[in-house]
Amino acid sequence: MQTMAAFKAIVIDKAQAGQAGQTVRLADFDDKDLMDGDVTVAVQYSTVNYKDGLALTGKVPVVRRFPMIAGIDLAGTVEASSHPAWKAGDKVVLNGWGLGETHLGAYAQKARVRGDWLVRLPQGMTARDAMAIGTAGYTAMLAVMALERAGLDPARGPVIVTGAAGGVGSVAIALLAKLGYEVIASTGRPQEAAYLKGLGAKEIIERKELTSAVRPLGKERWAGGVDAVGSTTLANVLSMTRYGGAVAACGLAGGMDLPTTVAPFILRGISLLGIDSVMCPIAQRQEAWRRLEADLDRAKIATMTTEIALADVIDAGQRIVAGEVRGRIVVKIG
Repeated sequence: MQTMAAFKAIVIDKAQAGQAGQTVRLADFDDKDLMDGDVTVAVQYSTVNYKDGLALTGKVPVVRRFPMIAGIDLAGTVEASSHPAWKAGDKVVLNGWGLGETHLGAYAQKARVRGDWLVRLPQGMTARDAMAIGTAGYTAMLAVMALERAGLDPARGPVIVTGAAGGVGSVAIALLAKLGYEVIASTGRPQEAAYLKGLGAKEIIERKELTSAVRPLGKERWAGGVDAVGSTTLANVLSMTRYGGAVAACGLAGGMDLPTTVAPFILRGISLLGIDSVMCPIAQRQEAWRRLEADLDRAKIATMTTEIALADVIDAGQRIVAGEVRGRIVVKIG
Protein backbone atom coordinates (compact mmCIF):
# COMPACT_ATOMS: atom_id res chain seq x y z
CA MET A 1 0.00 0.00 0.00
CA GLN A 2 1.41 3.41 -0.94
CA THR A 3 2.22 5.62 2.03
CA MET A 4 1.50 9.34 2.30
CA ALA A 5 4.10 11.82 3.55
CA ALA A 6 1.34 14.33 4.35
CA PHE A 7 -2.35 13.76 4.95
CA LYS A 8 -5.47 15.61 6.03
CA ALA A 9 -6.35 15.80 9.74
CA ILE A 10 -8.49 17.76 12.19
CA VAL A 11 -5.90 19.44 14.41
CA ILE A 12 -6.53 21.09 17.78
CA ASP A 13 -3.87 23.50 19.00
CA LYS A 14 -3.43 26.10 21.71
CA ALA A 15 -4.61 29.59 20.90
CA GLN A 16 -1.99 32.19 20.04
CA ALA A 17 -0.15 33.90 22.89
CA GLY A 18 -2.42 36.31 24.72
CA GLN A 19 -5.60 34.58 23.55
CA ALA A 20 -7.74 32.14 25.51
CA GLY A 21 -8.96 28.77 24.36
CA GLN A 22 -7.87 26.68 21.39
CA THR A 23 -7.90 26.56 17.61
CA VAL A 24 -9.41 23.74 15.55
CA ARG A 25 -8.81 23.34 11.83
CA LEU A 26 -8.63 20.89 8.94
CA ALA A 27 -4.94 20.86 8.08
CA ASP A 28 -2.15 18.93 6.40
CA PHE A 29 -0.25 16.76 8.86
CA ASP A 30 3.14 15.21 8.16
CA ASP A 31 3.74 11.51 8.61
CA LYS A 32 7.02 12.21 10.43
CA ASP A 33 5.12 14.03 13.19
CA LEU A 34 3.01 11.01 14.14
CA MET A 35 3.67 9.61 17.62
CA ASP A 36 5.46 6.35 18.35
CA GLY A 37 3.59 3.09 17.84
CA ASP A 38 4.13 -0.37 16.41
CA VAL A 39 1.14 -0.35 14.03
CA THR A 40 0.28 2.19 11.33
CA VAL A 41 -3.37 2.20 10.27
CA ALA A 42 -4.90 3.68 7.12
CA VAL A 43 -8.05 5.13 8.66
CA GLN A 44 -11.25 4.57 6.67
CA TYR A 45 -13.96 5.74 9.06
CA SER A 46 -14.35 7.47 12.39
CA THR A 47 -17.34 8.87 14.25
CA VAL A 48 -18.45 11.81 16.40
CA ASN A 49 -19.16 11.03 20.04
CA TYR A 50 -20.17 13.47 22.77
CA LYS A 51 -16.61 13.32 24.09
CA ASP A 52 -15.32 14.30 20.64
CA GLY A 53 -17.63 17.29 20.76
CA LEU A 54 -16.23 18.33 24.13
CA ALA A 55 -12.69 18.08 22.75
CA LEU A 56 -13.46 19.98 19.54
CA THR A 57 -15.28 22.80 21.30
CA GLY A 58 -12.92 22.97 24.27
CA LYS A 59 -15.94 22.98 26.59
CA VAL A 60 -14.15 20.44 28.80
CA PRO A 61 -10.34 20.03 28.80
CA VAL A 62 -10.30 16.63 27.09
CA VAL A 63 -7.08 17.27 25.14
CA ARG A 64 -3.91 16.77 27.20
CA ARG A 65 -1.21 17.60 24.64
CA PHE A 66 -0.91 20.02 21.71
CA PRO A 67 -1.04 19.91 18.80
CA MET A 68 -3.58 17.08 18.89
CA ILE A 69 -5.36 15.22 16.11
CA ALA A 70 -8.88 14.84 17.47
CA GLY A 71 -11.03 11.71 17.36
CA ILE A 72 -11.33 8.85 19.86
CA ASP A 73 -12.49 6.09 17.46
CA LEU A 74 -11.19 4.60 14.24
CA ALA A 75 -11.73 1.69 11.92
CA GLY A 76 -9.34 0.92 9.11
CA THR A 77 -6.69 -1.31 7.60
CA VAL A 78 -3.22 -2.02 8.93
CA GLU A 79 -0.67 -0.43 6.64
CA ALA A 80 2.49 -1.53 8.47
CA SER A 81 3.17 -3.43 11.69
CA SER A 82 6.02 -4.62 13.88
CA HIS A 83 3.54 -6.02 16.43
CA PRO A 84 3.31 -9.83 16.39
CA ALA A 85 -0.51 -9.87 16.40
CA TRP A 86 -1.00 -7.66 13.34
CA LYS A 87 0.09 -7.63 9.71
CA ALA A 88 -0.54 -5.39 6.72
CA GLY A 89 -4.08 -5.80 5.43
CA ASP A 90 -5.70 -6.67 8.78
CA LYS A 91 -8.99 -4.89 9.48
CA VAL A 92 -9.03 -3.25 12.92
CA VAL A 93 -11.06 -1.12 15.33
CA LEU A 94 -9.70 1.18 18.04
CA ASN A 95 -11.72 2.86 20.79
CA GLY A 96 -10.22 5.04 23.51
CA TRP A 97 -6.82 4.33 25.08
CA GLY A 98 -6.21 8.11 25.12
CA LEU A 99 -6.69 8.52 21.37
CA GLY A 100 -7.53 12.17 20.72
CA GLU A 101 -6.56 13.05 24.31
CA THR A 102 -2.92 12.09 24.93
CA HIS A 103 -2.21 10.24 21.66
CA LEU A 104 -2.78 11.63 18.15
CA GLY A 105 -6.26 10.59 17.17
CA ALA A 106 -8.63 9.32 14.53
CA TYR A 107 -9.72 12.36 12.48
CA ALA A 108 -6.91 11.77 10.01
CA GLN A 109 -6.12 9.59 7.02
CA LYS A 110 -3.43 7.82 9.01
CA ALA A 111 -2.79 6.83 12.65
CA ARG A 112 0.21 5.24 14.35
CA VAL A 113 -0.80 3.38 17.51
CA ARG A 114 0.10 0.53 19.83
CA GLY A 115 -0.96 -2.87 18.56
CA ASP A 116 -2.13 -3.82 22.06
CA TRP A 117 -4.91 -1.25 21.70
CA LEU A 118 -6.46 -2.80 18.60
CA VAL A 119 -9.42 -5.15 18.25
CA ARG A 120 -9.97 -7.18 15.09
CA LEU A 121 -12.93 -5.92 13.07
CA PRO A 122 -15.73 -8.49 13.48
CA GLN A 123 -16.05 -10.61 10.35
CA GLY A 124 -19.66 -9.62 9.80
CA MET A 125 -19.00 -5.87 9.97
CA THR A 126 -17.56 -3.29 7.64
CA ALA A 127 -15.41 -0.43 8.90
CA ARG A 128 -18.41 1.84 8.42
CA ASP A 129 -20.61 -0.49 10.48
CA ALA A 130 -18.07 -0.41 13.31
CA MET A 131 -18.00 3.38 13.38
CA ALA A 132 -21.78 3.61 13.19
CA ILE A 133 -21.49 1.82 16.54
CA GLY A 134 -18.32 3.58 17.74
CA THR A 135 -17.43 4.32 21.34
CA ALA A 136 -21.05 5.25 22.05
CA GLY A 137 -22.31 1.82 21.01
CA TYR A 138 -19.35 -0.04 22.49
CA THR A 139 -19.97 1.79 25.79
CA ALA A 140 -23.65 0.86 25.65
CA MET A 141 -22.64 -2.79 25.21
CA LEU A 142 -20.26 -2.59 28.17
CA ALA A 143 -23.16 -1.21 30.22
CA VAL A 144 -25.47 -4.04 29.19
CA MET A 145 -22.78 -6.61 30.03
CA ALA A 146 -22.32 -5.02 33.47
CA LEU A 147 -26.05 -5.16 34.14
CA GLU A 148 -26.08 -8.84 33.19
CA ARG A 149 -23.17 -9.56 35.55
CA ALA A 150 -25.17 -7.82 38.29
CA GLY A 151 -28.01 -10.32 37.75
CA LEU A 152 -30.38 -8.21 35.68
CA ASP A 153 -32.55 -9.98 33.11
CA PRO A 154 -35.83 -9.15 31.34
CA ALA A 155 -37.90 -11.05 33.91
CA ARG A 156 -36.84 -8.57 36.60
CA GLY A 157 -38.90 -5.78 35.04
CA PRO A 158 -38.49 -2.68 32.87
CA VAL A 159 -35.23 -0.79 32.44
CA ILE A 160 -34.68 2.91 31.83
CA VAL A 161 -32.29 4.54 29.37
CA THR A 162 -31.51 8.24 29.89
CA GLY A 163 -30.21 10.57 27.22
CA ALA A 164 -32.15 8.23 24.99
CA ALA A 165 -31.86 10.09 21.68
CA GLY A 166 -28.07 10.38 21.91
CA GLY A 167 -25.54 7.86 20.67
CA VAL A 168 -25.18 5.76 23.83
CA GLY A 169 -28.88 5.92 24.55
CA SER A 170 -29.95 4.97 21.02
CA VAL A 171 -27.71 1.90 20.89
CA ALA A 172 -28.61 0.90 24.47
CA ILE A 173 -32.32 0.92 23.57
CA ALA A 174 -31.72 -1.19 20.46
CA LEU A 175 -29.57 -3.68 22.40
CA LEU A 176 -31.88 -4.01 25.40
CA ALA A 177 -35.00 -4.33 23.25
CA LYS A 178 -33.47 -7.11 21.16
CA LEU A 179 -32.45 -8.92 24.36
CA GLY A 180 -36.08 -8.89 25.48
CA TYR A 181 -36.19 -6.01 27.96
CA GLU A 182 -39.08 -3.59 28.29
CA VAL A 183 -37.31 -0.27 27.75
CA ILE A 184 -38.38 3.11 29.11
CA ALA A 185 -36.65 5.96 27.26
CA SER A 186 -36.03 9.31 28.95
CA THR A 187 -35.38 12.26 26.64
CA GLY A 188 -35.45 16.02 26.58
CA ARG A 189 -36.63 15.83 22.97
CA PRO A 190 -40.20 14.46 23.04
CA GLN A 191 -40.43 15.06 19.29
CA GLU A 192 -38.13 12.02 18.94
CA ALA A 193 -40.72 9.64 20.40
CA ALA A 194 -41.37 7.86 17.09
CA TYR A 195 -37.63 7.41 16.53
CA LEU A 196 -37.15 5.95 20.02
CA LYS A 197 -40.09 3.59 19.67
CA GLY A 198 -38.67 2.48 16.33
CA LEU A 199 -35.51 1.45 18.18
CA GLY A 200 -37.58 -0.63 20.60
CA ALA A 201 -38.63 1.67 23.47
CA LYS A 202 -42.02 0.77 24.93
CA GLU A 203 -42.53 3.98 26.89
CA ILE A 204 -41.20 7.53 26.56
CA ILE A 205 -40.87 9.87 29.54
CA GLU A 206 -39.74 13.48 29.43
CA ARG A 207 -36.41 14.45 30.94
CA LYS A 208 -38.09 16.86 33.35
CA GLU A 209 -39.49 13.88 35.28
CA LEU A 210 -35.91 13.12 36.35
CA THR A 211 -34.58 16.66 36.87
CA SER A 212 -36.72 17.72 39.83
CA ALA A 213 -35.44 17.75 43.41
CA VAL A 214 -34.14 14.34 44.44
CA ARG A 215 -35.92 12.40 47.16
CA PRO A 216 -33.86 9.84 49.12
CA LEU A 217 -36.26 7.15 47.90
CA GLY A 218 -38.90 7.50 45.22
CA LYS A 219 -41.54 5.14 43.91
CA GLU A 220 -39.95 1.93 42.57
CA ARG A 221 -40.36 2.17 38.79
CA TRP A 222 -37.63 0.10 37.07
CA ALA A 223 -35.33 -2.83 37.73
CA GLY A 224 -32.29 -1.06 36.36
CA GLY A 225 -31.01 1.19 33.66
CA VAL A 226 -28.30 2.77 31.56
CA ASP A 227 -27.54 6.41 32.39
CA ALA A 228 -25.56 8.69 30.08
CA VAL A 229 -26.51 11.95 31.83
CA GLY A 230 -25.28 11.92 35.43
CA SER A 231 -26.10 14.62 38.01
CA THR A 232 -29.72 14.99 39.15
CA THR A 233 -30.98 12.64 36.46
CA LEU A 234 -28.85 9.75 37.72
CA ALA A 235 -29.75 10.56 41.33
CA ASN A 236 -33.46 10.34 40.51
CA VAL A 237 -32.97 7.12 38.53
CA LEU A 238 -31.24 5.58 41.56
CA SER A 239 -34.00 6.68 43.93
CA MET A 240 -36.64 5.01 41.73
CA THR A 241 -34.82 1.72 41.12
CA ARG A 242 -36.49 -1.42 42.47
CA TYR A 243 -35.08 -3.49 45.29
CA GLY A 244 -31.94 -5.37 44.22
CA GLY A 245 -31.70 -3.51 40.92
CA ALA A 246 -28.66 -2.07 39.15
CA VAL A 247 -27.85 1.06 37.16
CA ALA A 248 -24.89 1.41 34.80
CA ALA A 249 -23.47 4.97 34.70
CA CYS A 250 -21.45 5.93 31.64
CA GLY A 251 -21.92 9.64 30.92
CA LEU A 252 -21.99 13.20 32.22
CA ALA A 253 -24.02 15.20 29.72
CA GLY A 254 -25.99 16.66 32.63
CA GLY A 255 -23.01 17.21 34.93
CA MET A 256 -20.36 15.42 36.97
CA ASP A 257 -22.07 15.87 40.35
CA LEU A 258 -24.31 13.23 41.95
CA PRO A 259 -26.74 14.75 44.50
CA THR A 260 -27.97 11.51 46.05
CA THR A 261 -28.01 9.76 49.43
CA VAL A 262 -26.99 6.30 50.59
CA ALA A 263 -30.68 5.33 50.94
CA PRO A 264 -31.07 3.46 47.62
CA PHE A 265 -27.95 1.42 48.37
CA ILE A 266 -28.55 0.48 52.01
CA LEU A 267 -32.36 0.28 52.00
CA ARG A 268 -32.99 -1.24 48.57
CA GLY A 269 -29.67 -2.96 47.97
CA ILE A 270 -29.20 -1.52 44.50
CA SER A 271 -25.88 -1.37 42.65
CA LEU A 272 -24.34 1.58 40.82
CA LEU A 273 -22.05 0.24 38.11
CA GLY A 274 -19.36 2.51 36.70
CA ILE A 275 -18.59 2.02 32.99
CA ASP A 276 -15.20 3.03 31.63
CA SER A 277 -14.62 2.58 27.92
CA VAL A 278 -11.21 4.27 27.63
CA MET A 279 -8.95 1.91 29.58
CA CYS A 280 -11.22 -1.14 29.53
CA PRO A 281 -9.16 -4.38 29.40
CA ILE A 282 -8.73 -5.94 25.98
CA ALA A 283 -10.65 -9.14 26.83
CA GLN A 284 -13.76 -7.13 27.72
CA ARG A 285 -13.39 -5.08 24.54
CA GLN A 286 -13.21 -8.22 22.42
CA GLU A 287 -16.28 -9.64 24.15
CA ALA A 288 -18.17 -6.37 23.70
CA TRP A 289 -17.47 -6.34 19.95
CA ARG A 290 -18.42 -10.01 19.69
CA ARG A 291 -21.71 -9.25 21.42
CA LEU A 292 -22.31 -6.19 19.25
CA GLU A 293 -21.94 -8.33 16.15
CA ALA A 294 -24.40 -10.89 17.55
CA ASP A 295 -26.92 -8.81 19.54
CA LEU A 296 -27.27 -5.50 17.74
CA ASP A 297 -29.86 -5.10 15.01
CA ARG A 298 -27.82 -3.56 12.19
CA ALA A 299 -30.98 -2.30 10.48
CA LYS A 300 -31.77 -0.18 13.55
CA ILE A 301 -28.23 1.19 13.52
CA ALA A 302 -28.77 2.22 9.89
CA THR A 303 -31.88 4.22 10.85
CA MET A 304 -29.97 6.18 13.49
CA THR A 305 -26.83 6.92 11.42
CA THR A 306 -25.84 9.85 9.22
CA GLU A 307 -22.55 10.18 7.31
CA ILE A 308 -20.35 13.25 7.00
CA ALA A 309 -16.96 14.10 5.50
CA LEU A 310 -13.83 14.91 7.49
CA ALA A 311 -14.31 18.60 6.69
CA ASP A 312 -17.69 18.57 8.45
CA VAL A 313 -16.40 17.24 11.79
CA ILE A 314 -15.87 20.60 13.49
CA ASP A 315 -19.48 21.67 12.91
CA ALA A 316 -20.74 18.24 14.03
CA GLY A 317 -18.78 18.58 17.27
CA GLN A 318 -20.53 21.86 18.03
CA ARG A 319 -23.95 20.38 17.26
CA ILE A 320 -23.51 17.30 19.43
CA VAL A 321 -22.53 19.37 22.46
CA ALA A 322 -25.57 21.60 21.85
CA GLY A 323 -27.83 18.53 21.95
CA GLU A 324 -28.78 18.83 18.29
CA VAL A 325 -27.59 15.38 17.14
CA ARG A 326 -29.81 12.32 17.08
CA GLY A 327 -28.26 8.88 17.06
CA ARG A 328 -24.89 8.33 15.43
CA ILE A 329 -22.61 10.21 13.02
CA VAL A 330 -20.12 8.34 10.83
CA VAL A 331 -17.13 10.23 9.43
CA LYS A 332 -15.83 9.00 6.07
CA ILE A 333 -12.08 9.55 6.00
CA GLY A 334 -10.21 7.16 3.70
